[in-house]
Amino acid sequence: MTTMHRFANPARFMRYSARILPWSGWSAAILIAVGLVWAVFFAPPDYQQGDSVRIMFVHVPSAWMALFVYTAMASASAVGLIWKHPLAHLAARSCAPIGACFTFVALATGSLWGKPMWGAWWVWDARLTSVLILFFLYLGYMALADAFDEPARGAKAAAILALVGFVNVPIIKFSVEWWNTLHQPSSIVKLGGPAIHVSMLVPLVIMALGFTAYFVTVLILRVRAEIVAAKLRVLQIAEVDRRAPAPADGAVSAD
Repeated sequence: MTTMHRFANPARFMRYSARILPWSGWSAAILIAVGLVWAVFFAPPDYQQGDSVRIMFVHVPSAWMALFVYTAMASASAVGLIWKHPLAHLAARSCAPIGACFTFVALATGSLWGKPMWGAWWVWDARLTSVLILFFLYLGYMALADAFDEPARGAKAAAILALVGFVNVPIIKFSVEWWNTLHQPSSIVKLGGPAIHVSMLVPLVIMALGFTAYFVTVLILRVRAEIVAAKLRVLQIAEVDRRAPAPADGAVSAD
């Protein structure tokens, strides 16, 4: 717990994050570039799906990150509610737009991939519907966080929504096993080992690592921006209080 409180210090976070940022940024750029080149030019086409399978290299990591970022957002919300860490709500708030973007990319690429495979841009499949709900949860979190004049009340309300909405994460994960859906089951994380050839697995993992490094980079940038914005609000309030006219000596208030 002492370690958690030490890293929750804004000044210490700004110092450490400045060291991490170049590494995460360059890692994201290199990994995504290598993964895309490998996926487009070197990974073989699927024997059934042909070249359309290349959408997988963006779709699958985006879907993974949509769940991962929501889990991070819910965890930060729990820490903020329980231990009142000053950076926890800022981290959760910073996660929301990143997760919403990953979820949108997963839905869009899934639609592009589904059209040649299923013959339709969209089907009310259990996996697709639950991911759409996840997208709305991200939007709802952002709307609720900004719905109050007092930031602390908005952060608390949004944190409660994030924790309640977390029940959707295992539903997304296990939907293809619990219900008869069009969406294919997991081809990578399974007891018998990955059901995908190594020539496709390697660039897929590289893209996933690149997306994770990208998330870390953008998260750090957003949290740092939130800290600076919070400091500016404090300074603005102090300046307003300083300029406010002081009550005249001996003034008597009217009943």
